[in-house]
This record gives sequence, C-alpha cells and structure tokens, in this order.
Amino acid sequence: MNQRTHALARDAMAYVLAGGRGSRLEELTDKRAKPAVYFGGKSRIIDFALSNALNSGVRRIAVATQYKAHSLIHHLQLGWNFLRPERNESFDILPASQRVSETQWYEGTADAVYQNIDIIKSYDPRFMIVLAGDHIYKMDYELMLRQHCDSGADVTVGCFEVPRTQATGFGVMHVDEVDNITDFVEKPADPPGIPGNPDLALASMGIYVFHTKFLIDLLRRDAANPSSSRDFGKDLIPYVVKHGKAVAHRFSQSCVRSSSEAVSYWRDVGTVDAYWKANIDLTDVIPKLDLYDTYWPIWTYAEITPPAKFVHDAETRRGAAVSSLVSGNCIVSGASLRRALLFTGVRVNSYSNLEEAVILPRTIIARNVKLKKVVVDRGVHIPEGLVVGEDPDLDAKRFRRTEGGVCLITQPMIDRLDL
Repeated sequence: MNQRTHALARDAMAYVLAGGRGSRLEELTDKRAKPAVYFGGKSRIIDFALSNALNSGVRRIAVATQYKAHSLIHHLQLGWNFLRPERNESFDILPASQRVSETQWYEGTADAVYQNIDIIKSYDPRFMIVLAGDHIYKMDYELMLRQHCDSGADVTVGCFEVPRTQATGFGVMHVDEVDNITDFVEKPADPPGIPGNPDLALASMGIYVFHTKFLIDLLRRDAANPSSSRDFGKDLIPYVVKHGKAVAHRFSQSCVRSSSEAVSYWRDVGTVDAYWKANIDLTDVIPKLDLYDTYWPIWTYAEITPPAKFVHDAETRRGAAVSSLVSGNCIVSGASLRRALLFTGVRVNSYSNLEEAVILPRTIIARNVKLKKVVVDRGVHIPEGLVVGEDPDLDAKRFRRTEGGVCLITQPMIDRLDL
C-alpha cells in the first residue's frame, strides 16, 4: 500500500460536535450522550470520527460536549490524552460553559463552534474540519481537504449516495454535473436526484471543511442574525450555497476500505434497531465493517484486562461461542453464545443461552437465562431464569421492545419485574 501524505491535514483542526442527546436510542442515552454510547465490543461511537482524524494526519482535535457529558468526557480523558503540545498536537474538550453569556449554553451546532472561536484562533489552523461525533465509518479527511483546495470552495460538504426514495430523512444536496451544490434541502419529501443517476441522491454526512478565516467570518455573521437557529445544516450551509461556493465531496472518494470490505460503510446508529443491527452485523464471517484493519485502526481507551475465559465442558453445561465477539475480562461459564457481542467484563453463568444479543460492559447474567435479539445496558444484573425473545407481548410489557422486535433491557426495568 502506498505511503500516504498528510500535508494539508497537519494544518487542520478537527472540531467534533458531540453534544447530541440521541433520544431515539431511548434509555441507552439516559445517562450518556449518543457519541458516548458503546459500540463494537470496546469502542464508543465517537471513536470513529476521532480515529478518522488521527489516521488522516490531523493532530489538533477539539470535542464540543453538552448533553449528559460526564461519561463522554471521562472516556476522552482516559483514551485520548496522548496528543502532546510539544509535538504541536492538541486535544481540547469544550463543554458548554457559558463562555459568551452567563445564561447561554450551546444553542446549535454552529454556536458550539462560535463560542470557542478564541480557542480555535489560538492554534491558528489553516483549515477546519467540522464533524458529527455520532456516526460509524472510516474516512480519510486528507482527500476531502485536497478536493476543498483544488476546487476553490468556500465549504466542502461530505455526502454519501443513497437511493432517492430513502433520502427523505436526510439533508440532501442538489448538485450540478461537477458536484457544485446548487441547493440544500432538509428532509425533502421529493429528494433531488444526482445528475446522470437520478435514482440516487446525495445526503449530507454532517462533515464540513472550511478555510478557518472564512468559517470565523461566517459564524460571526450568523451570530449577529437574530432569526438564525445557529445550525450548520439549517443556516450556515444554505447561506454559503446561496452566496458563495459550496461543493459536495462524495464519501466513495475518501472511504477507507480493507481488502475484505466490498462497499463503502457509513451508519447512523441512531435508533435501537439500527444500533443492534450494526453491532450484530460484526459477528458475520465477513462483516461489512472491518474492525481488524490494522492500516486504519479505531483508537479507543485500551482498558487493561485479562483474556476472555470459557469454562465447563459437560454435555449440557459447556462454555461456548459461535459467530460471536467476546471482549476481555468476560467469563462464559457453562453457557452458550450464538451471534452475540459481549463488551468488557461480562459474566454469563451456567445453562444460559444468548442469541443475537448485544451485552454492554459489566453485565452479569445469572443461570438458566435465555436472551434473544436484545440489547442489555451497562452493569445490568439479569436474574436467574429470565426469558426474553420468546413472548413478544410479555417482552413489550416488561422492557422497551422496538418495531423490529429488539428488546432493550436496563437495570430499572429489571428492578420493576415481579419475579
């Protein structure tokens, strides 16, 4: 593989917007912001945007937090504290701290950047890469920076191609033959197609590249507009489309894929069903997302743990796993797993069976438990004999059961059970 260069990325700052609640994830975001939600066995969702920045060569990173930020900030302090000022690197956590006004928190995605202009200027980056912190994908931002410079754009917007009929839930770019954006439509009923391929639409990924000076001027103009909602997608990008030059960058041009990844992978795991499916898909023999790609690693807090352990080998009491991912410090004691994903420190006791189960860290599953098509929140104690996944009506009374038939289980739900 050719050695990549990062000439532009080293002169950029990645600014990650990580303040979103993610309410469609239901109780999974009761105690944590969506970017802090666990994913893939040992990571958090935000680790993908941060790893993309680091792997792209960006060495100045800032994360703006707001909603229930403690879990996220704790993770960032543990896992992302290795960037060093003496190497011209920086990592800033920027909670909503009423820097502009004593009564004003971040009012929108644009305001979350505007309130920290002084910090941005102190580092004097040439470019700003504004990122959403709640999507799963692998992308080389250096390639997007190159297009931004080559095209002379005021803003370059990361986009991915989706079937036009499925684009109604996204911000959609209307582009000309050379991907100049001529219109930006938020969640259109009839999305515009791509020239030459009208069955597809270009949906925004929430990734924007600016020259820093242009962005600061844009943010100040927006802050002076009392009717603005202080949002990139609703206010700033449409303004640039109308008054400047906005260009679409197609994800397919900078998506990072290993030899086993057949298609470009991007997921918004913003619902319980989507979250469950994206995690369970990792148990496939050849998953669509390759977490084993050493060329483009997903950095995270590397917790020091003992290996996973499987014990007992009797006919009805065998610790075994098929098509499953089992993290460190897990003990599967006389239980069976099939298409399951266990995060760090899970205990599964004898005679229990887990199938299509996503089990978050530090969960304890007692004996004779049967769980199918579930997401179990961190630290839950599943009582002996509990069965989930066989009686939809009973499941819906006791737990959060989705339209797709996935049951989300939290400790308060367990505590309310009449066992």
